[in-house]
Amino acid sequence: MKDKEYPLHERLIIGVFLAAAAGGLDAYTYLFHGEVFAGLQTGNFILLGLNLGHGNFGALLRFIVPISAFFIGSVATRFLQHHLKDETSLRSRQKLVLIIEIILMLLTAFLSPYISDKLASALLSFAAAAQLQEFRKLHAGPFTSLMMTGNLRTLGETSWDAFIHHDEKAKAKFNDTAIVILSFVTSATLNSLLGNRLGTATIIVSAVVLVIPLFILHTKEN
Repeated sequence: MKDKEYPLHERLIIGVFLAAAAGGLDAYTYLFHGEVFAGLQTGNFILLGLNLGHGNFGALLRFIVPISAFFIGSVATRFLQHHLKDETSLRSRQKLVLIIEIILMLLTAFLSPYISDKLASALLSFAAAAQLQEFRKLHAGPFTSLMMTGNLRTLGETSWDAFIHHDEKAKAKFNDTAIVILSFVTSATLNSLLGNRLGTATIIVSAVVLVIPLFILHTKEN
């Protein structure tokens, strides 16, 4: 199937910008808010375990806060999905989730000089959870814009099928997955470079990135 034959929210153009926002999000919280991750909770769990093992109990809250906020964000988004679950509400719900994310990012940018790293990471972990919960498919297949481990596995699997067995569908999936990973890494790199100049305002870059899929969802009918 061609990209345009899938629902709009499952198309590559949406996935690419979601991955870009997510890459910037994790780079930002790691660089500016206590070396934690907004989206990559596996990393936070590992860091939590390492600090537990070293007896650094005073540092545990730094990781517990984003983990808890991510959990709450998932529950809150599920609440939205339960109450806006019919087909006619789907596009409105997706736009609402993106708007919430953008607002939380902008709030963090403006409040960062005045709030703790824990609160900043909590706001952005909530935003990351909302994105992951709402946007879960790319071309009808499982998709995560926050964590590249699964996408890397897909890249390896499809590379074998595409280039050894010459499977055209696998080749298309390989290309899509490679673009998503590249988008994620490029955004993280850009946030690192811009961070030297913009400081805690760098998160605005991810907010601007999310305006693009929001605009697409708002203006395109299908």
